Amino acid sequence: MAIAVRHPQEISPTFSLAGFNPRLENIAVGQLCSTASMLHNLQQCKLLVKKATDAGARALFLPEASDYIGASPSETIALARSIEESDFVKGLQNEACQSKLAINVGVHERAQGGEKVKNTLIWIDEEGQIVQTYQKLHLFDVDIKGGPVLKESRSVEKGMKIQPPFDTAIGRVGMTICFDLRFPEISLALKRQNSQVIVYPSAFTVPTGQAHWEVLLRARAIETQAYVIAAAQVGAHNEKRVSYGHSMIVSPWGEVVAKLGGESQEPEIATANIDLDMISKIKREMPLLRRTDIYPEV
Repeated sequence: MAIAVRHPQEISPTFSLAGFNPRLENIAVGQLCSTASMLHNLQQCKLLVKKATDAGARALFLPEASDYIGASPSETIALARSIEESDFVKGLQNEACQSKLAINVGVHERAQGGEKVKNTLIWIDEEGQIVQTYQKLHLFDVDIKGGPVLKESRSVEKGMKIQPPFDTAIGRVGMTICFDLRFPEISLALKRQNSQVIVYPSAFTVPTGQAHWEVLLRARAIETQAYVIAAAQVGAHNEKRVSYGHSMIVSPWGEVVAKLGGESQEPEIATANIDLDMISKIKREMPLLRRTDIYPEV
């Protein structure tokens, strides 16, 4: 169930929007529990597309690894397809075209040599065309005491480039994935290139999600003065892996304007308005002028 939150115009008595006429774009953040079955996961995503369309959204944001989550590195590699060959991707391209809905979704694709995969984020526009891709830079290699041991580098090839923000129907979007959230250098680089929306599709573990998820997302929004959209995997994918959920949308003022929970494994959405004029107002009234004469520009 989506959790009720305040409208961004109610965020703080110290930031006045009196007399301000917002320019709004409705967007949806989706949450699901992907398994090793791409057909099942596609059906779950189709449900989210319908919910987003019914809610009047211009764009739907889906989690990292929406196409599948394997139980082992070998299964992750075996299931991978190229983007052009993926029935999952083709299915969402068709949904985007029929619904006139942009879809941002995390998938796997084969890496060169076939020994690893790429953790990739794609943007499918309203015509069903893939217009931008991003490959995850920072891989999740952790050994948490009393928690999970995950070594993404065993099966995933790391990305080598920050993709520049690109123009969409809901604003100028910069793309990152999950563990990239812990490295503000990426979001600051996207801010410098005038990103209005920064996305963090994720599959956070429960221990790290409880400790760090919301505070990191709000920090990235505040320091970049951009909307942050974080679609999250939720629940038990298999016997070894459980994700935290709590998908959310955060305003440039650091306010959580839409949020989902972490209990239900059923596909859900939460919606909020992207207000591009609000971004301009915040930047104008609180300019963040970096001292690049003292420290390097990111």
